[in-house]
Amino acid sequence: MSRESIQRHGDALYHALVTRTTIAPLVSREPDLTVEDAYRIQERMLSHRLERGEKIVGKKIGVTSRAVQELIGVKQPDFGQLTSGMAYEEGQDVPLGDLIQPRAEAEVAFVLKSDLNGPGVTATDVLRATDYVVPCFEIVDSRITDWKIKIQDTVADNASCGVYLLGKRRISPNKVDLNLAGMVLERNGELFSTAAGAAVQGGPVNAVVWLANTLGALGIPFRAGEVILSGSQSTLVPCVAGDSLRCTVGGIGACEIHFTGARA
Repeated sequence: MSRESIQRHGDALYHALVTRTTIAPLVSREPDLTVEDAYRIQERMLSHRLERGEKIVGKKIGVTSRAVQELIGVKQPDFGQLTSGMAYEEGQDVPLGDLIQPRAEAEVAFVLKSDLNGPGVTATDVLRATDYVVPCFEIVDSRITDWKIKIQDTVADNASCGVYLLGKRRISPNKVDLNLAGMVLERNGELFSTAAGAAVQGGPVNAVVWLANTLGALGIPFRAGEVILSGSQSTLVPCVAGDSLRCTVGGIGACEIHFTGARA
């Protein structure tokens, strides 16, 4: 794909982000669009966020479940970049007016205390480099109309990043078996879904290993202090004004998020 096309699509996705609008799927206009092209579009879209003063504060792993991979026809996850403009703290309401077609995912986040440079990163390396893990919510939000996405669309759209919120309870990853830790997701006090860490690439640590090595091969390291979202352990939950979601992870703790206002 030409440089001009990369820039045009990246600019269109950024415009959709700031105007709270959507665009047609990229693959409907660019049938030969590759995943590699899509990552270059992602970089272009992100460059505008960085130009306006945001900073890269972490990474996210997407498309980790087998069901979602089969839905969009891929056999591996994808990744996006987290920026400072996406971060919320537990206790803050999330205004839906800042989003377009948001859906919530419950997962486990890793916060690093030292750098990780792939390839060659192992699970032991990830555990050593992790300061603590916390339950969290990621609110995914596609700039593609009606979520009609293929892997190229979501990659170009920064892995459908919206915003994220970390829980306050911090636990060393060495004090809990993240593969076996059960997760309970409640919506307005009622059970919505249950899961275990092994549903994510065989375990959240494995997902972080994959991302560290994938990015390392591209010359992109993990930095101390970064937040790594390891992938959803819940089904997607539509975000509705007035709703509260609470996820509880065995051995770690709970995280709660509340939505206000109307969607864009």
